Amino acid sequence: MEDELERKLDEIPALGGRPRTVEDLSGGLTNRNLKVTTPDGMFVVRCFKGDGTLLGIDRDAEHRNTAIAAEGGVGAPVVAYRQDLGMLVIGFLSGTTLENADFARPGMLARVADSCRRLHNGGRFVGDFDMFERQRGYLQIVRDKGFALPGGYESYDDRFQAVREALTVRQERTVPCNNDLLAGNFLDDGVRLWLIDYEYSGNNDACFELGNLTTECGLDTDQVEELVVAYYGRRLRNRIARTGLQSLVSAYGWSLWGVIQAEVSDIEYDFTSWGMERFEKAAAGFRSGAFPRLLEEVRRDD
Repeated sequence: MEDELERKLDEIPALGGRPRTVEDLSGGLTNRNLKVTTPDGMFVVRCFKGDGTLLGIDRDAEHRNTAIAAEGGVGAPVVAYRQDLGMLVIGFLSGTTLENADFARPGMLARVADSCRRLHNGGRFVGDFDMFERQRGYLQIVRDKGFALPGGYESYDDRFQAVREALTVRQERTVPCNNDLLAGNFLDDGVRLWLIDYEYSGNNDACFELGNLTTECGLDTDQVEELVVAYYGRRLRNRIARTGLQSLVSAYGWSLWGVIQAEVSDIEYDFTSWGMERFEKAAAGFRSGAFPRLLEEVRRDD
């Protein structure tokens, strides 16, 4: 397999025909990520794994949106894209990968909000992302293939649909979103935060971006409010509520991604626990006494 990898790397002009070192990078649940160093610089090679179409990954859109994010000064530059080799090559960004605990550092959420705004104010992305549609597609895959749903999953569908209806009120124009901003997709170079990994990118509700971040990075209620205020520049109750509801949408939908990956992925990772963690977050939110208040406040004219 390593000989095959080296052969593929030789086919990429920026990497072939010169001395190079290849190191595996940690992380990546649908790719093998490599750091390749040559006399001309350092690069990251994203080697696609598995059936991306089953998970709703459009590699052509990922490539184009990665380039658009780079043009907006928020992502790494694209060096090469070879769909036939299953590879996307981008520039290596020096910096520290964030962890969930970093979001509690003073001033960090303001920097996060700024990085999201820079992405959202950039060029429109190829394609749209709607978690309600994606969840429906994932659920159909799970049913068709006989995969096991988390116990009680479908009992929350009425609440999920209530959120969908509530979010149609005061809906704003979609913006280019990463849609997968877990802590590991932020790189801090000490001056700015860079956003990486555009597998699930597409134009979407800005509050889904903030809500997904809330779920993935474990933000508490006060941190969510701080993030939303920093993003919008003032306290808007309906946007705070919208972000809270979108965090539930994110967790409920992505939990099915975990169900599918647990059945089909050859990566050694506990996708079942990953999916259950998100389902349990969504279920707790749907059952919470705050849920009716969020449905009410998201409709209000602040």
